[in-house]
Amino acid sequence: MGSVIMHNVVSVDGFIADRNDGVGPLHDWYFSGDTQLTETGAGDGGYDHSGGGGGFKLSRVSAAYVQPVWDSIGVIVMGRHQFDLVNGWEGRPPAGDHVVVVSHRPKPEGWHPGAPYHFVDGVKAAIEKAQELAGDRVVAVSAGEAGGQILAAGLVDEVAMDVVPVVFGSGKRFFGSFDGQQLLEDPHVVIQGNRVLHLRFRVRRQ
Repeated sequence: MGSVIMHNVVSVDGFIADRNDGVGPLHDWYFSGDTQLTETGAGDGGYDHSGGGGGFKLSRVSAAYVQPVWDSIGVIVMGRHQFDLVNGWEGRPPAGDHVVVVSHRPKPEGWHPGAPYHFVDGVKAAIEKAQELAGDRVVAVSAGEAGGQILAAGLVDEVAMDVVPVVFGSGKRFFGSFDGQQLLEDPHVVIQGNRVLHLRFRVRRQ
């Protein structure tokens, strides 16, 4: 069974977006290099996840880290709020073969009926479904409210952060409303990119 990794780009003060879900400069490093990032999702390539028409172009250092991470993903787990914000990337995940959406509401009626998206009520059931679909590949959990709930449930193996040198002051927190304490191991990945620091921590089991 593959690892469950909670991941997101984040400001140095711990926010993944501002109060209005704007990401500001958090994603600038995705477009500041000369190395193309290849999307590995189950989509047919017809959806531009970069939003700019030119795809993702990272520094060579960041691309060497990010590409194998994307290649390792089998399933993405996201909350309903993020799904609604991006309209589920129009049914085409940027990485992995499936997306599991944590939601009390069903899939929107008529929404991309053939898309490999699964709407599951509850974080434990969502991770069980994701691991079933992923097999030995990684389950990538998007940070935020759903991610914080999955961490609180003891279902996260690693925390991965792409830390961008900006202070937001307020906004949407990396760990959502999680207010407990969780020890992490010392980072086993520390990579300095261009305007981003890639960090990964294994979750310390009590």
